[in-house]
Amino acid sequence: MNHYSSRSNDFDQYVVNKQAPLLDYLLETLKGSRSKIKATLQGRGIKVNGKVVTQFDFVLQPGMKLAVSKSKRNDKFKSRYVKLIYEDQYLVVIEKNVGILSMAAGHSSLNVKKLLDDYFAKTHQKSRAHVVHRLDRDTSGLMIYAKDMNTEQILEKNWHDIVYDRRYVALLSGNMEEQQGTIANWLKDNKAYFTYSSPVDNGGKYAVTHFCVLEKNNTHSLVEFKLETGRKNQIRVHAADLGHPVCGDTKYGNGDDPLHRLCLHAYVLCFYHPVTRERMEFETPIPHSFREAAKNNFQGVNRS
Repeated sequence: MNHYSSRSNDFDQYVVNKQAPLLDYLLETLKGSRSKIKATLQGRGIKVNGKVVTQFDFVLQPGMKLAVSKSKRNDKFKSRYVKLIYEDQYLVVIEKNVGILSMAAGHSSLNVKKLLDDYFAKTHQKSRAHVVHRLDRDTSGLMIYAKDMNTEQILEKNWHDIVYDRRYVALLSGNMEEQQGTIANWLKDNKAYFTYSSPVDNGGKYAVTHFCVLEKNNTHSLVEFKLETGRKNQIRVHAADLGHPVCGDTKYGNGDDPLHRLCLHAYVLCFYHPVTRERMEFETPIPHSFREAAKNNFQGVNRS
């Protein structure tokens, strides 16, 4: 690969000297690991003849001008509430912070969909963010948004076939007696939008949650939850059913609020890409504060 004559502060410029798939060409000619190069592609850090390309198998032709971002992450999406983890032409994967809605509700303007739509407009993409699943305002973690109606419909219609591993981690109140297990019952909303459970069919939706204790002390337990079904408030209701509600849960909790937040985080999301069928696997770190609260020397958080 030959260096192109011009050079910017943000991109290294090259002229392509042979036909090859984009990823193969980058791996052969750039310094850096495969994961770093893929992250640059996914972060919209590769341009061919001035246009952003994210497809790994895009075929380069001799004479094309290739621009490679010096930083692997996209710097055009900045928000204290949302981190852009992955992007291609069909979808984005984001990590949501606490305190932001997945989509607009009532007069609230702060929501992930609006932030993504603004970003798409800023980067001249003819896309809109389509919600395919939700996290509560005060739940943090990984989410998928489709970028077009077709991808949204594939995800919605085939969600349970496409998503093959979805795990949350939560800080629960009290010392969990069981190390692992499964809770299954029917969940139904009453007129006040309070979700309650029943061991027999109450006309609601059947919900199954698997749990495993990761760490615990005398006052709190750090627990991983794996969803077999994805019902509204499923983990929060099931944790309360176990007698150990999620800390900071003002709706189903017991007032135990050591971290001054709802202690629920979606930390693993694995799915088959709705268009390419490629396996997509994402994992974020378990919040440090959750781990600290389940250790023996936890002293609590001072209100200040």
